[in-house]
Amino acid sequence: MTSETTLPTSEQIRRAPKVLLHDHLDGGLRPATVVDLARATGYEGLPETDPEKLGIWFREAADSGSLERYLETFAHTCAVMQTRDALARVAAECAEDLAADGVVYAEVRYAPEQHLEQGLTLEEVVEAVNEGFREGERRARENGHRIRVGALLTAMRHAARALEIAELANRYRDTGVVGFDIAGAEAGYPPTRHLDAFEYLKRENNHFTIHAGEAFGLPSIWQALQWCGADRLGHGVRIIDDIEVADDGSVTLGRLASYVRDKRIPLEMCPTSNLQTGAAPSYAEHPIGLLRRLQFRLTVNTDNRLMSGTNMSLEFEHLVKTFRYTLDDMQWFTVNAMKSAFIPFDERLAMINDVIKPGYAELRAEWLFRPAATTTPLSSESDRA
Repeated sequence: MTSETTLPTSEQIRRAPKVLLHDHLDGGLRPATVVDLARATGYEGLPETDPEKLGIWFREAADSGSLERYLETFAHTCAVMQTRDALARVAAECAEDLAADGVVYAEVRYAPEQHLEQGLTLEEVVEAVNEGFREGERRARENGHRIRVGALLTAMRHAARALEIAELANRYRDTGVVGFDIAGAEAGYPPTRHLDAFEYLKRENNHFTIHAGEAFGLPSIWQALQWCGADRLGHGVRIIDDIEVADDGSVTLGRLASYVRDKRIPLEMCPTSNLQTGAAPSYAEHPIGLLRRLQFRLTVNTDNRLMSGTNMSLEFEHLVKTFRYTLDDMQWFTVNAMKSAFIPFDERLAMINDVIKPGYAELRAEWLFRPAATTTPLSSESDRA
């Protein structure tokens, strides 16, 4: 028996090195931290003050099948992330939690403009979060884990500060910020409203991803790529609308789907979140299965760990159970993600060759060292006489 015929266990999935490109800082707080910060800041809007009950409330509120309803849950997390200490604490705990789950590299995004209600400047927000990520990396090392976290600065597509946030991302690009993102409800707020921000980033040779093809369809993806020039697509699940599967199983790609695959444009897939927002009806019917077979540049992500009650290990567990993915498949997704990260090429290559591939090779080799099965000894010649 070899690893190719054996599905990874939950424990192996947890220990496997993982790369996360799509995770929202304000969507990944520990419920106990939300309660603590609400008490410390005087925020009285929480629907529950017991951490366990609050965690359940977030998951159930997000389980609506509506992206708009899903986004409403962030009012509570953002409300308690309005001070420097709160932001640093949340960022540090984020890095710790990801590292404990086997994530070795993560790009975590947040919108600085949503953390100004108590007088912080945009720069103070960025510096507090960067400080927290560095502290979280340090704590992770002390606990025997390794992680590197880069920040993505997000602009809200319904607001008018995209260029300002893009300029902010560019100023901090050498001190912990690795790129730019734009997020929020897609319908009615096309990314083309913020072309000045994307043109600025391209002139500065900076990286950016765009939420597209989650709640809205192919036009959102087309605009993100052809008008805005996105390096990656946040979600991108609706690319499936440009793929036709015939009754005999043959597959025909439309021109946009062909372009996305041919250009190796990374898709930041978030399976559990997509089920919650109605972008996919079930894990089995999630486009990731077909897109994996068609060799699109897919990555696996969490989106919002608090709202989805998830982490990277759980996302992979769902995929392993649904699609019978092996460690080889997990490595494929992970290498895809590392190739698509917004850090320099030599650093990505080192992570792949020195961390990711050796980590999976060690896991694949474990079956060789399982205890031998106990058998009854052969009888001696004298016994058989």
